[in-house]
Amino acid sequence: MKSKQPYLKGRSVFIVSLLVIGITILTVYLTGINYNRSLTSNLYLSLGIIATALFLFMTYGLYFGIGLIDNFPKFRNFQTGDLTRSSSPSIDISSIDFGDGIGSLILSILLWIVMSILFVVLLIVLEAVFWFSLFIIFAMLYWIFFRALKFVFKKSIDTKGNIGISAVYSLTYTLLYIGWIFGIVYLTELIK
Repeated sequence: MKSKQPYLKGRSVFIVSLLVIGITILTVYLTGINYNRSLTSNLYLSLGIIATALFLFMTYGLYFGIGLIDNFPKFRNFQTGDLTRSSSPSIDISSIDFGDGIGSLILSILLWIVMSILFVVLLIVLEAVFWFSLFIIFAMLYWIFFRALKFVFKKSIDTKGNIGISAVYSLTYTLLYIGWIFGIVYLTELIK
């Protein structure tokens, strides 16, 4: 009887990758407290930690023949334009002048309260847009990360049980996925 290929869930891999990024940031920060490293040195250190974690993860997955399952929720019912279709009424406010009496003072205070409430509502809307944008960015990163790892783990059938080939494939893909970022950091250092 042939054993089935073990699978990792895509959502779990994405959460673990976020944890690795968080631990990397924390490590760079905590080790940098006593040292006065430059930004590029911190970037090199961060990328080195992430590249090492990615290399080890891919080597492990390729050696044991692991595959990926996409269990990220589908957003097929979302229609663009629903959020902004009726959200912005057009208000034409020209110059508002009330005069100098007590009535104009009370009217100015009421207008100030209304405008304050309007600004609070606008801040709440901007916060919702910010969080929605952050969600979209995470969804894009997940998709890119998941598709890249799924492409790598397609080779796991060929590399299962062979640590040498697994390490070579992992090193190649790690250099492809992280190497260009090292190149960008190096070029910005040269230009500076």
